[in-house]
Amino acid sequence: MIYFDNSATSPVDGEVLDAMLPYLREEYGNPSSKYYCKAVNAHNAVEDARVQVAKLLGANPEEIIFTAGATESTNFIIKGYMDYRRYYGDGKNHIITSVAEHKATLNTCKFLNGDLYSNNDPTVTLFGGKKTVDRGYEASFVGITESGEILVTAIKEAIKNNTAMVSVIYVNNEVGTISDVAEIAKLCIKKGIAIHSDLTQAIGKMPIDVHDMGLDFASCSAHKIYGPKGIGAAFIKSDAYGIPPITAFMHGGEQENGFRAGTLAVHNIVGFGKAAEIALRDLDENEKRILRYDKMLVEGLMEIDGISLTNQSDKRLPGIISIIVDKNDFNNERFIKHISDRLALSTGSACSAGEPSYVITALGLEDKVSKVLRLSLNKHTTEEEINQLIMILREEL
Repeated sequence: MIYFDNSATSPVDGEVLDAMLPYLREEYGNPSSKYYCKAVNAHNAVEDARVQVAKLLGANPEEIIFTAGATESTNFIIKGYMDYRRYYGDGKNHIITSVAEHKATLNTCKFLNGDLYSNNDPTVTLFGGKKTVDRGYEASFVGITESGEILVTAIKEAIKNNTAMVSVIYVNNEVGTISDVAEIAKLCIKKGIAIHSDLTQAIGKMPIDVHDMGLDFASCSAHKIYGPKGIGAAFIKSDAYGIPPITAFMHGGEQENGFRAGTLAVHNIVGFGKAAEIALRDLDENEKRILRYDKMLVEGLMEIDGISLTNQSDKRLPGIISIIVDKNDFNNERFIKHISDRLALSTGSACSAGEPSYVITALGLEDKVSKVLRLSLNKHTTEEEINQLIMILREEL
């Protein structure tokens, strides 16, 4: 089987696995324990990984909080900041995001807005009927351009007197669109509004500097950069006094400076750190390689009758290719099942599997939702695999 679903997850790098194994076998100490060598070694390994992740993001090590992944980071940041500002700060309670965010952002904002409590059956309760509630927050969802970009003008128009935060994705996980988050951040700084960005699809694929971008908060995961699943990071910008207060998401012990309770998964953190180190080390080489194969794949796809790109702009990150197969008898779900023994593809985000893509709908392509496929490359993708992919598509479409 040829794997072209790297936006969902990437394979674990061999160097990453080698770095992790000692912390599953010999160095199994709890980093929050004290004095004895296994605890000290585990603690030091966590702090080394924190430095490596910080370097990849252009952050300071103390600004990195380890979480279970970008979804938890996003929940922690949005809920934590909004709660603290609403109840312990100036009372501002409005958040702005876009209609094309990852579900982690979208559903978190919908939760604050009182629109849902669950992810799969949001409004129907055991007590009957549909219900929205007032949780003390307000959310606005701005539209995107036909190529998937979030414009600073749309954010500006949505700002209110009570706006506390803006949360926008940097690279869209379904169509690869890069939005000018740095420009949006400039607006937020001018207005005294905090800004969070989901960097999950961007890290390791393009240079990132959260300070240069003007971000207050950011989210990311290890498993999109050839690291293990189940580990991610939240970036929280520090000031002259350190990390500013924010309501904790996981309550309990004092791990991660009291922001995220629970025993640290040292092996996963070490794996994330190693993956971050490798991603930064090989960034230029991988960028060039993926750009070359992206161009090759797009050229091959465009030679197949009925195929077009959902995002035809120059603001697409190479390696994420969303296509429309405009044929009357084509259905993406049926097609993926049909070729599943030969190709790994997707219709869009893994977090929305089985649902029509709201991102494609937001692009104005609601009548094409069942005809969209997402192909995503990794640093191991070969020319032979691309040729095989194009050959299979030619034969089957």
